[in-house]
Amino acid sequence: MSTPSPDPRREDHEEITEAVKLRQERRDRWTREGERPIWKNMSMFGALGWLIVIPTLIGVFAGRWLDDKLGSGITLTGALTFLGACLGFYLAWKRMNQE
Repeated sequence: MSTPSPDPRREDHEEITEAVKLRQERRDRWTREGERPIWKNMSMFGALGWLIVIPTLIGVFAGRWLDDKLGSGITLTGALTFLGACLGFYLAWKRMNQE
């Protein structure tokens, strides 16, 4: 006898319910506290920029080093730069969703 598969509609409903709760909490906090100060928004912008730049630069330097060691032209530099940028954007996206 097989076990019944979970209902995907129920999972979707739970995700939507959680998203609605989160949005309501954010709206309530905004109503209580008001708009964030400009300096806080600017600091968030700077932090997000560094979250993208640092992994990208690490990818560039690691790729250049590996390309020099292996004699592979710029293949690894391009690949690791791309991976570093992807990691940076992912980290920035996660950080933005925390606030």
